[in-house]
Amino acid sequence: MPLKNTESRWGGMAQSLHWLMALGILGNGVLGLIMDEMPRGMTKLNTFAIHKSIGLTVLALLILRVSWRLFDRAPPDEPMPRWQRLAAHATHGVLYLLMLAIPLSGWIYNSLHGYPLQWFKWFNLPALMEKNEALSDIAGETHEVLFFVLLAVLAAHVGGALVHHWFERDNTLLRMLPFVRLRKPGQGDSP
Repeated sequence: MPLKNTESRWGGMAQSLHWLMALGILGNGVLGLIMDEMPRGMTKLNTFAIHKSIGLTVLALLILRVSWRLFDRAPPDEPMPRWQRLAAHATHGVLYLLMLAIPLSGWIYNSLHGYPLQWFKWFNLPALMEKNEALSDIAGETHEVLFFVLLAVLAAHVGGALVHHWFERDNTLLRMLPFVRLRKPGQGDSP
């Protein structure tokens, strides 16, 4: 599989970044939900540290992904009605905004609490804002609400890909899956 995108599918770099980020986001979301229910103690503190580090990693992957996307042109869309194309592009735009807003809101939340922010205990990152307990509650709520909005938008994203795969029977989903052959024109029409 080529590293760069082709006219018919996403390349190895785009696919790798897509699936790494999907794994990081969903895994970190589950971790975030679990850690909220944990009793106070070192295990919870360590879990928070891992959650923050994964969030920073997702943010770094997003920057890499956007940079790569500027360098490597996306393959043309599969043939579809205009409203579907607009909905798909709008969904992707909202996903990118949320993938940026969620880790930044977590970083702001952490800063407002006055906690140190480390990346896997390798190095510290600077606070984005001065400590402010009153604002930290708002930032924490924002961080959590944005995650649930992300889940809704992801459901639409995945749902759209599955509709294209199972009902439209086109290559929309297959183009992002590694090591899978694309359907030939007309092949998707047969059951």
